[in-house]
Amino acid sequence: MLSKAHSVGLLGIDGFIVTVEADVSAGLPAMDIVGLGDAAVKESKERIRSGIKNSGYTFPAKKLIINLAPASMRKEGTGYDVSIAVSVLAATGQIPMPNENTIFIGELSLDGGINRVSGVLPMVISAYNKGFRRFFVPSENAKEAAIIEDANIYPVKNLAELCACLKGETAIKRYSVNVDKLFSQKTDVLMDFCDVKGQESAKRALEVAAAGNHNVLLIGSPGTGKTMLAQRMPSILPDLSFEEALEVSKIHSIAGVLSEDEPLITRRPFRNPHHTISSVGLSGGGTMPRPGELSLAHNGVLFLDELPEFKREALEVMRQPLEDGKVTISRVNATLTYPCNLMLIASMNPCKCGYLGDSRRQCTCTPKQISQYHSRISGPLLDRIDIQVEVANVEYDDLSRLEKAESSAEIKKRVNEARNIQRERYKKYGIYSNSQLPAGLINEFCRLGKKENETLKMAFERLGLSARAHSRILKVARTIADLAGEENITAVHIAEAIQYRNLDRKFFE
Repeated sequence: MLSKAHSVGLLGIDGFIVTVEADVSAGLPAMDIVGLGDAAVKESKERIRSGIKNSGYTFPAKKLIINLAPASMRKEGTGYDVSIAVSVLAATGQIPMPNENTIFIGELSLDGGINRVSGVLPMVISAYNKGFRRFFVPSENAKEAAIIEDANIYPVKNLAELCACLKGETAIKRYSVNVDKLFSQKTDVLMDFCDVKGQESAKRALEVAAAGNHNVLLIGSPGTGKTMLAQRMPSILPDLSFEEALEVSKIHSIAGVLSEDEPLITRRPFRNPHHTISSVGLSGGGTMPRPGELSLAHNGVLFLDELPEFKREALEVMRQPLEDGKVTISRVNATLTYPCNLMLIASMNPCKCGYLGDSRRQCTCTPKQISQYHSRISGPLLDRIDIQVEVANVEYDDLSRLEKAESSAEIKKRVNEARNIQRERYKKYGIYSNSQLPAGLINEFCRLGKKENETLKMAFERLGLSARAHSRILKVARTIADLAGEENITAVHIAEAIQYRNLDRKFFE
């Protein structure tokens, strides 16, 4: 007898429908799974056999063939266990044929329990968009699946409970969450710019970066507050829209780091990987390709502390993703693409000992050591960092001052106003910030007068800037003008933008 059930596979952040076909026929007892499954899928036959027996049902002592269609798509992971078990039980007549409108997701335990799997949220979204409306998912995945309000989500704890529901013996209550309430919940911001003493020029640079979604490099001696500044960056970024939150949550769900208590990520991610991370850990990949730190920071901030300490190959792998806003992972069987539209914030010391140019301590590095230290960061990567700002030592008078500095809320208000200007300006082009401005539109939206052109030309020749650096100066100047509420870019805006490239000459010539 032949039966069918449906599940979902993942390709990048999108899902595809997998039809699980079970055929029971006379012959020597055996179970074969075909359809390009990986090792986890092949091993599922033992979990399914034990799970069915320990749920009070009979595993057929016949020839059993399971086909996962489409057979041309590689199937990975343990999320097909439940759909295979349901298909086997339906083929042997122990339960009714499942409804064509139903999706089954979950991993089976030997005792028949149904365990959580990664990637349920993008699976449900993809299947819902293809017309499926009933979803049986592990109870631990119910919250994230229920984010799709019109989908009928039924959490199941074990195979026996699921089969009883399919037979009409019991009913499983539809699970739902209040998405509006979930999305509107705001946690207190513990990291606030009002706690940062002094560093007005660095805070101004970060405000410009937030307003235009520009990448930033902070250079300064140990203890000047580089990490403290970077950690507070999310507090001045615009709030996530529901669409952005959904996309971020999908990536975290695939990576298996989406918390059961927080099924929808409503705050911009802040990722801070250690400098020992590999290029695969940063960009994503592996035997079973998963999102890396670049994608986990999508719509948020990726902070690389002590940038020169990262492996050269790990840093170089970021070059194209920073430009394109996506990571492409190529494998023999498939090519996966994960989004990574992020803001990069990096920090570094000015030299190996950390005190080059320090007003309080003497640098002990030789010119050769300084050159070697700086050479760990390639010119092409540095070109992709729009704003390079020096973080100086904080004076004692600033530290002892009792009154608090400007709060994150006040800065965020100006950032939001600038972002609104950009959103309105670029609404026809599908971009949302000045950093995304393509080369073909720079002349249209970053027009300069004679005086502004002369200022930029002088800096271009003296600093030996690249064509990419020239474009990025214009984009930063556009953001500075937006913060000032001015339609045209003036020489003042160009001059400030050039100041954020001065470190090209000071530290890397």
